[in-house]
Amino acid sequence: MFTKLFVKLQEGQHFGQTSAVSMEGFSWGNYINSNSFTAAPVTCFKHAPMGTCWGDISENVRVEVPNTDCSLPTKVFWIAGIVKLAGYNALLRYEGFENDPGLDFWCNVCGSDIHPVGWCAASGKPLVPPRTIQHKYTNWKAFLVKRLTGAKTLPPDFSQKVSESMQYPFKPCMRVEVVDKRHLCRTRVAVVESVIGGRLRLVYEESEDRTDDFWCHMHSPLIHHIGWSRSIGHRFKRSDITKKQDGHFDTPPHLFAKVKEVDQSGEWFKEGMKLEAIDPLNLSTICVATIRKVLADGFLMIGIDGSEAADGSDWFCYHATSPSIFPVGFCEINMIELTPPRGYTKLPFKWFDYLRETGSIAAPVKLFNKDVPNHGFRVGMKLEAVDLMEPRLICVATVTRIIHRLLRIHFDGWEEEYDQWVDCESPDLYPVGWCQLTGYQLQPPASQSSRESQSGSSKQKKKAKSQQYKGHKKKRKMPIGKKPVSLSSLPMTGGVRRSFSGDEELTPPPYRTLPAQTAPEAFPPPSTSREFSPSLKTVTTLQLKEELIDGEDYNFLQGASDQESNGSASFYIKQEP
Repeated sequence: MFTKLFVKLQEGQHFGQTSAVSMEGFSWGNYINSNSFTAAPVTCFKHAPMGTCWGDISENVRVEVPNTDCSLPTKVFWIAGIVKLAGYNALLRYEGFENDPGLDFWCNVCGSDIHPVGWCAASGKPLVPPRTIQHKYTNWKAFLVKRLTGAKTLPPDFSQKVSESMQYPFKPCMRVEVVDKRHLCRTRVAVVESVIGGRLRLVYEESEDRTDDFWCHMHSPLIHHIGWSRSIGHRFKRSDITKKQDGHFDTPPHLFAKVKEVDQSGEWFKEGMKLEAIDPLNLSTICVATIRKVLADGFLMIGIDGSEAADGSDWFCYHATSPSIFPVGFCEINMIELTPPRGYTKLPFKWFDYLRETGSIAAPVKLFNKDVPNHGFRVGMKLEAVDLMEPRLICVATVTRIIHRLLRIHFDGWEEEYDQWVDCESPDLYPVGWCQLTGYQLQPPASQSSRESQSGSSKQKKKAKSQQYKGHKKKRKMPIGKKPVSLSSLPMTGGVRRSFSGDEELTPPPYRTLPAQTAPEAFPPPSTSREFSPSLKTVTTLQLKEELIDGEDYNFLQGASDQESNGSASFYIKQEP
């Protein structure tokens, strides 16, 4: 059986006090190794590539990778084992190095230079042992048979699965309705400008210079099909453009994330009811809130008590099943600080007194979503997370608290006041290595100097909210002239795109071309048999036979398909808040 990744908290370690790393020098591999961090497994992110078919890829799985410790002028390969997994990234060690980490290297498992054992045989590529250990064995065939018998490797169709999981239905020129970042209470029409890893850069239709944009994932609850606002009674800003521009077309409704159907005919939410809600303009806080309007199909307009604009322009639309709204008393029960209404002086805040003073009633507990998926996150796990107050940025982050399905996300190198409450199934969370895999720019942990340069201005802004959804405070400044764009045009190493943040060490070093020398013994690598074993899961068990030592190839059994081994992702437990 394969073991799950669990957090390994270091004694005395305090979150938010990690050492800062410059953008040019940041490497996930070095960051994790030097601090003994643990990353959230890919299976925690169902919306990410391979999130639903990652299966049992774990430590000790064997793969075929380029041999960089070789003086041959041609590209050759060798077998390596996974020493450690961190999201998509794996720390690999060449077979034959035993406990010697001297040539260990980090590589993205979904990269084009990692293959299942048997790929070389099928592709006519030679397996050549690394130069450093050539002297250790005289019969490398026998060594491989002994080491690989019963070991696991990737399924033969792994690269195909990766490619399929990175196909996205949203395309440029599609029209959608999206929240107006300057007036949260309404939506506007926007056009898909680009798609990177399922994330959409949307440009508001009236933006003449195409700079008025908004970033979100294609499964975000903030985007909807054309006509959605009218169908549920949501406010909508009509475009001054009377007809569609050439080439623009409405996105098919079936492409959007579906919300759970609810029955509003019985006991239901009513205007004026009180509840607790994540403040969309300050995601580090859960606030006293009020239902301001009940829309169709289970949608609600929520206002934050004490902070609302007179015209209701900062009301925010949450669905009744949203994991971002909670019944009265949720924060107290779960020992979360509840933010009282601005200007409220009777502290400490007591719900009983407040309801009596305002003549209000609490929304019934039974109307809230209490499903808690078996998400797999643990406190201390690393990941890549969208800064939802500046949603074009994706940053190095840590899970610091888990309350049922609610995660507290801390941005490494930044103060806790910039933390954000996020749902465990949010499409704005990604595995370590997602940015490198998709070609999106990763923001590394903030340095001390960059924090100090912004501390004064950010603290001033903290006192007054902005009506713009991109945030009332900008935590991270991007280098001038750099935007989160696709890196597909940049040089590739090992078939994996490099990011602007300098994740060079996540891939093997470039292959050297040296003058031809006497080659070490190269021999045909293991080849695959087509036997099928239904008991095996998404990795393949190698079946190597001693009598084949002097033969031309080795045989191993092909494992079951990814889909069969995935298991159910819909395991829920009921839990009262």
